[in-house]
Amino acid sequence: MPGSAPHMSRPAPRVSTDRQPAGSTSMVDVSGEPGDRPALVEVHAATAVLGGRTIWSGVNATVTAGEFVAILGPNGVGKSTLLKAILGLIPIAAGQITLLGDTPGHANHQVGYLPQRRSFDASLRIRGLDVVRLGLDGDRWGLPLPGRRSRAATTRVRELADLVGAGRYAQSPIGQLSGGEQQRLLIAQALARRPKLLMLDEPLDSLDLPNQAAVAALISRISRTEHVAVMIVAHDVNPILPYLDRVIYLGSGGAVAGPPTQVITAETLTRLYGTPIEVLSTSDGRLVVVGQPEAPSHHSDRHAEQP
Repeated sequence: MPGSAPHMSRPAPRVSTDRQPAGSTSMVDVSGEPGDRPALVEVHAATAVLGGRTIWSGVNATVTAGEFVAILGPNGVGKSTLLKAILGLIPIAAGQITLLGDTPGHANHQVGYLPQRRSFDASLRIRGLDVVRLGLDGDRWGLPLPGRRSRAATTRVRELADLVGAGRYAQSPIGQLSGGEQQRLLIAQALARRPKLLMLDEPLDSLDLPNQAAVAALISRISRTEHVAVMIVAHDVNPILPYLDRVIYLGSGGAVAGPPTQVITAETLTRLYGTPIEVLSTSDGRLVVVGQPEAPSHHSDRHAEQP
């Protein structure tokens, strides 16, 4: 079940790189100093290898508290891999990663993690509130026992449903809710244990445009009101662009990190992809990337084996 980070046993990405072997991805800092905020994530000279293929190499990054950071790029460049490596869900082949001052996998109880969304079967009768409750005690055996802890959990679950705007339908079976309603409840689940960092893997995927905009605004509001940093994987920057502090833009030829206005430019993306890229600005201020290369063919099914 999607939700808070598994229990197993955001601005400034500050990044730099040396020249890397062909096919690997490294990060270049265009963002300046991150300031005095505490570092939540630190990545040093990290390399990820999946199926014998180097996904990215020599990655150096620091993500600090209190900001909304997006990991962007086409399918197959390792966006989800970066989140999973930070969480310790996959090993890195070289380098070092720390999460909240500890090695990956040891501080996941302080992280709210929402993996790529899967649809709920329409016949599933579990209530939305029960889905949220799994974020609190989904790792415990048996039914919740009555008492002070149970009452506190019930109160917290209802607070979370209200926080994400799901109070009026949270009693309904999850399978009967719309995609946007389900996603709000899953975000509430990821927030159940008051995490310091919220990591969301493609939370806008499969939502229509109005729901994408609504969920993006919700995540931004939660980041401010709950004082939680956000790292979000996205394929399309447009719905989240108004809320972003920083972006990490991955491409097959490397990676660039910094404020959106510095990273999402024709010059920067052309250098990143090694092919002419245009970035157009629409009348309402949206950025449209034209000419972005397609994902490698062997990663075309991102739901089958997505980095």
